[in-house]
Amino acid sequence: MFSSDLALYGPEAQLPKPLTLRRGQKYCRRLARQHYENFTVASWLLPRRLRQHFYNVYSYCRWSDDLADETGDPKRSLALLEWWENELRGCFAGKTRHPVFVALAETIRRFEIPIDPFIDLLAAFRQDQTVRRYDDLGKLAQYCRYSANPVGRLILYLGKCHTPERVQLADSVCTGLQLANFWQDVARDWDIGRIYLPQVDCRRFGYDEEMFARRECNDAFRRLMAAEVDLAEGYLRRGLPLVKWLPPELQLDVCLFVHGGLAILKAIRQQNYDVWTARPEVSKKQKIKLVAVCWWQLKRGIVPEDIS
Repeated sequence: MFSSDLALYGPEAQLPKPLTLRRGQKYCRRLARQHYENFTVASWLLPRRLRQHFYNVYSYCRWSDDLADETGDPKRSLALLEWWENELRGCFAGKTRHPVFVALAETIRRFEIPIDPFIDLLAAFRQDQTVRRYDDLGKLAQYCRYSANPVGRLILYLGKCHTPERVQLADSVCTGLQLANFWQDVARDWDIGRIYLPQVDCRRFGYDEEMFARRECNDAFRRLMAAEVDLAEGYLRRGLPLVKWLPPELQLDVCLFVHGGLAILKAIRQQNYDVWTARPEVSKKQKIKLVAVCWWQLKRGIVPEDIS
């Protein structure tokens, strides 16, 4: 899908007359629904009046991600990300041509969203083209500051509840989710030449790149993963209080974000940290349980801390 959409709407495309808002919104809805599993917030759980705006924000993130990862050529990705940033800046200047920005412009205006979180995401995607290893947690957390945290901040803007206190909690949730996804995808990332496990921790536990190349799940790897899984859980749990400080219409989705991340970490532990043999997954049955428990507990005024 990415290649066909790039041909239709990319920098070399000859776009027809300016798209209407309706067509831009329709495009974003289609894109978000096709990638539904990757964007839990843009779901039927949201009130109808917010759904389209989440689709619009998601479509921006989806395009940014695909421009970075789907070309197979870092130089081309960097050029495309530069083009995408120019389209973004044009959107903020009142000039839109791409269907994503035709739809996103209304969202930006209605919720008074600044350009910063959109730009920050592009910084992370550019970094992915040149940085393949992270020395320590500090550098990895700084990467998460750009790759994940802007999404939480955008959600706060859509909820009209963007405050410094909520931003701090949202950042903790988003960093925790990003780390959980990294630990879930160690094998996938290795296959494309990336290691997100901090190098200093790899050395501390005695797990070297030759072991990565052999996809070896030994005692050193299990100790390394146990430490990193605990770290990710700490971020998620520190951010969980955000749920009660959100508008009621967003509480269930964000609660599911946190517990979805915790469920991934639980799945890793249940596999005894062997993410090489099989990618840890949360089953459909587990997802249904998460929705049911979170909904019932929130209805009673309780933010669930553990869902066994």
